[in-house]
Amino acid sequence: MIMSSKSVFVTIVGRANAGKSSLLNKLVGEKIAAVSAKPQTTRTRITGVLTRGDIQYVFLDTPGVHKAHNKLSEHMLKAVSESVSEGELILMMADCTKKPNESERKLVEGFSKKTKVILAINKTDLIKDKEKLFEVITEYSSLYDFDEVVPISVVQEDGLDIIMELFEKNAVEGPHYFPDDKFTDQPEKVIMSEMIREKALQNLNEEVPHGIAVTIERLNERENRNGETILDIDATIFCERESHKGILIGKGGSMLRRIGSQAREELEEFFGIKVNLQCWVKVKEDWRNREGLIKNFGLD
Repeated sequence: MIMSSKSVFVTIVGRANAGKSSLLNKLVGEKIAAVSAKPQTTRTRITGVLTRGDIQYVFLDTPGVHKAHNKLSEHMLKAVSESVSEGELILMMADCTKKPNESERKLVEGFSKKTKVILAINKTDLIKDKEKLFEVITEYSSLYDFDEVVPISVVQEDGLDIIMELFEKNAVEGPHYFPDDKFTDQPEKVIMSEMIREKALQNLNEEVPHGIAVTIERLNERENRNGETILDIDATIFCERESHKGILIGKGGSMLRRIGSQAREELEEFFGIKVNLQCWVKVKEDWRNREGLIKNFGLD
């Protein structure tokens, strides 16, 4: 008996740092989205793919909703609104340690009554008092008539089986839109640049990370004298000010070496190849308000 194939598209939305990208990585089983404690880590829509048996799950991770303060922010929020309007099934991620904010209220106003919306209340591992958890759930439930409300902890992988079951119930007969062994549509260069940017986010102070972008200038695969395959990667980290350049490089190049070393280790693990990573830093003044540069960095 031949099984008929099914698919389901899930748009993941929510406030910054609610755990959207962490969830995407967990569900797909691969590190395809940058994760950090800094808000607005995700800048564009990222597609993750998981195929189990006859069902293909396609997850669309979106930037965190926030108040726009530059042209890049406007592009990010546009990506969210377009994803919401096109979504068949929406998973709204909320942080159970915080009350609903204005950006989230505006987000739910854009939900169509024809679209199924599941609310995932994340970070339950941080709340010991279940009464407080119930209060948060009540507050969010007052914003919108969600089809399902599921408390989860991405870190502890608690409740993820429940939301996967809900996704499965919403799968419809149809083709698989990606090869069954594919886990993202992100080009290799984008994955590489995001890994490097993530390490910069994790190591730098609050002011600098939001103003950086990373591009991969050169990729070259070669063999060393021992016949071992080496992947040469040349990357440029762009920042908005000369003072930020100094912070990125660090005293005697210490910060740039740290970022490069951490990124190289993750790149080697992800791609399964020895990596020679070279990073440079350049200044592009106020690039987040310059449409041409936003487009060049692939963030439009």
